[in-house]
This record gives sequence, C-alpha cells and structure tokens, in this order.
Amino acid sequence: MPSFPQTIEIRRDALTGLADGATLTDTLDGWSVAPGERSSGVHAMLIGLSRFDSVNLAYGEAAGDGALVEVARRLLHLATDELERRDWVAARIGGGTFALVARQSMSRERWHWLGEALAEAVAAPIPAVDGAGTVRLWPRVALVRVLPGERAGHVLDSLAATLERAQDRAGARLAWADRAPCPPGVRAAQLDADLLAAIDRDEIEIVFQPQFALPGGGLIGAEALARWRHPTLGTMGASALFSIARRADHVAALSRHIAERALSAAAAWPGGLRLSLNITPDDLAANGFAAQFAAIVSRSGFDPARLTLEITEQVLLGNLEDVGATLGALKGAGMQIALDDFGGGFCNFRYLKLLPLDRIKLDRSMIDGIEVDQRDRAVLRAIVALATTLGLEVVAEGIETEAQRRAVADEGCTAFQGFLAARPLSPGDFLAFAR
Repeated sequence: MPSFPQTIEIRRDALTGLADGATLTDTLDGWSVAPGERSSGVHAMLIGLSRFDSVNLAYGEAAGDGALVEVARRLLHLATDELERRDWVAARIGGGTFALVARQSMSRERWHWLGEALAEAVAAPIPAVDGAGTVRLWPRVALVRVLPGERAGHVLDSLAATLERAQDRAGARLAWADRAPCPPGVRAAQLDADLLAAIDRDEIEIVFQPQFALPGGGLIGAEALARWRHPTLGTMGASALFSIARRADHVAALSRHIAERALSAAAAWPGGLRLSLNITPDDLAANGFAAQFAAIVSRSGFDPARLTLEITEQVLLGNLEDVGATLGALKGAGMQIALDDFGGGFCNFRYLKLLPLDRIKLDRSMIDGIEVDQRDRAVLRAIVALATTLGLEVVAEGIETEAQRRAVADEGCTAFQGFLAARPLSPGDFLAFAR
C-alpha cells in the first residue's frame, strides 16, 4: 500500500476510499525539495472522465457512483502492480477527477506509458449496478514530472489546465503539462513489436507470490505473476503488459507464454503445492479455449487438480452463460476456479450463484484498515459467512501486517498472501523456499 509523509493527516474520499485532494496536496508538498537540489523524482498525473455527467443521466446516480468506485479500484490495482511498494498516492480530487503521484526514479517514457495503461484500464467496460448492460468511460490523462521545489498547487493547476485542453481535442487521450512532445521511445508500434519479440525470445519473466494457510501459516502454493524488463520503460507488471498486448492483439500469445512458463516451473514443486494462474477476458472469449488450455496443462506434466484459475469480474461482462460453460469444462478437467478481487468492484452475488467457483479472493481494499475499523470487520465477517454457506474458501490478498493476518484468520479466511510473509520470488527462489 502507499505511504504518506508522517507529518500529514490522512483524509480519505468517502465514496472511493482513496486519499482526498487535501491529503494529495500535503503529500506533494512533503515530497518537494528545494530549488537547486537534485531532482525530486516526483511524477504526477491527473485523470479526468469525459462526459461523465452522461453516465448519471443514462444509468442513474447509483451507477455513476459505482463507476467511480470501479475506476478507483482499477487505479489502485495498476499502481500496486506497476509501482514500488511505498512511495505513491492515489487520490480522488472530486467528481470524475482522480490523481496518481509517485516519488520514485523512472524515465519520462515509463511515466507516459503508465498513463497509457491507466487510460486503457479505465476505458474497459464497467458493469451497471443493476446488472443490465455496461458503462463505458472516456478517460483523459495529463502528466508532468515535478520540478524540485515546485509547490503542489502549481503542479495541480498545470495538470488541470492541460487536462482541460485534452478534453477539447478528439482522440487526445494523453497530454504532458509542459507541452513537450510525447517521448520518442513510446511509439506504440515499436512497443507492440518489442512485446512480440520479448515473447519469442522468452524474455517475459515469471515470479511467484507465495500463499499460506490460515490459521497455521503453512505454505500451500503461489500465484504466478508476469514481469517484463523493458530497456526503456523499466520493469512492467501484468497490468501494463496486457494493456500493450490487447492493443496489439497479442493477448493469446502472451497468456499462453505465461501459462507455459509458470506450469513448467511448478512441475518441479514438492507435491501438494497449488499454482494459481490468472485467466483474461480475451482467453475465455476465444473459441475452444478450455480444450486448448487443458492440452497445455497436460503437456506440462503439472497435475490439473493442483491448479487454480483466477478470473476477475471483468471476465464476466460478456455472455455469462458462455463463460460459465467454459469454466465448467475447465473444472471438469480437474482445475479449480477462483473469483479474484472480490469486494473491490460490484460484488455481484449472482456470480456466486451461477458460476462453478471453488474460492473467492478478497480484494486488498477489503483488508486495508480491517484491524481497526469495526464496519470493515463486519463486512468481512458477512462475506466469509456467505462463502462458507456456499462451500467456498476465502483467500485474503495484500496482508502486510500481523494484525491484518490475525483479523482475517479470526474471521475464518482459509488462506492469505502478501508482503507480511513473502514478496514475489523468482522460480528458483520459490523452489528453494518451498523445500
């Protein structure tokens, strides 16, 4: 989770749970360094939702609020996946305007691409709160590299003016506040080609996030995560990777590559440890995916009974009956199914009723504050009770403190993962850890 300077009061937006505008301003000022000193290393972006009022008019204010909550979740997911553990803050400024600031060393090209990836994520369909249809948003992003000594007010005013200009230009999804041209190293066609070459050269790395049983704490398996060390943009996580792949129509190739590498590494694990793999919406929409994936698992030599396939709510925005049939075929091949990021989106309980699920994974936003907030604790207790009634296991993600681990164990969660127990490990390091 992000960190804040110790001297500031942390205030949160009541709807989304993100930091509010005042906390963002205090954080930026706290990170400022005096003019003439070395670079502050601070980057900022402002995200605006074009024509957001039309969402409220078309679907109602409840749908509009739900869409804002989902935008916040996607923003947190990308920041958590792509940025270093601590020095970043995500905030809602008000209405349909959000911000992300980070204090870490990175190139201008990388910050630009993170803006692209975030815009892509926000533009993906969002289910309407009543389950009827989907909401689509039109994000615009303004970016800047903060100068040493620059005050937060000037940074945010500059970003707001840039965002307003971008809103008036059709097709201008990203704009830099300093009006400099987009970095030459971020040409879309070149990045697409780089990704395809990286897949062909086996340069997409796999790391494993260990998972542990509750209450005992024994190792039970790991979730496979993808990383790409791009020569210009630095290390990119799965969010950015699949954003590139989706635009370049390389999703099938990337998913297959990740699955094959993860299964190959997991084949050497001690017996009993489970592997969790993420399945994308594009995977489940492909004809014959279940049979093709089962063949990949068979060739790897990994026992399908030890494999869990994780899906997110976004996977379910298409034909739910078709998705259910595909998941049923995969479960019939011996695999288990988990609904990922539960609680971070719309928590459509219809999914729990219709899909062949074995477990749910709680979104990390459900864990933040769980050890101190009794309302959060009550929500967790209700979700676990529902899951238990349906015969589903509950996995808690993002556990960073012992107090959080005790809380989810006390409420009946069956497993957890997070930096408290272990960070993502290379295949070799995980194998040594497991042994």
